Amino acid sequence: MTFMDRVYTLRGESYADGVMKYFISFKDSTGAFQNLNVSDELYFAFRQLERKNRNLQQSDQRHKEFNEVYEETLNRRARYIPKSVEEIIIETERSELLYKAINSLPEIQRRRFLLYYEYDYNYYEIAAMENCTAQAVRRSVIIAREKIKAQMKSYLCA
Repeated sequence: MTFMDRVYTLRGESYADGVMKYFISFKDSTGAFQNLNVSDELYFAFRQLERKNRNLQQSDQRHKEFNEVYEETLNRRARYIPKSVEEIIIETERSELLYKAINSLPEIQRRRFLLYYEYDYNYYEIAAMENCTAQAVRRSVIIAREKIKAQMKSYLCA
């Protein structure tokens, strides 16, 4: 029910002696018209309630979307566009190939490669952990990266 469909009427009447009386008129359950004299506070509380209700409904109307919302329009508006099934499958296969290539590396190269790329350690931090020089770690990571690239090319080109 909107504020325009209310089942009561608010009215105020002023009399010759300057007194204001407030009434709420409505039909009861039997259909008989009732006229109820109410206090100033109740009358103004009803008026304030009507104003708030009207403002809320007008706000809802302003923000209501008037076009049809389909999955396609929601996807266009999405912050992150969902990936297609093909993209998900290709990404999964590529990840599996990458993990296979990383696992085929020798232990030292695999450890240094993962520390550098997966855990974001720099060459100096890895060198301190392994008691070697940063140059040795850098060279090991570069060789590991080249081996992984070569394996990924052979898988993807095959």
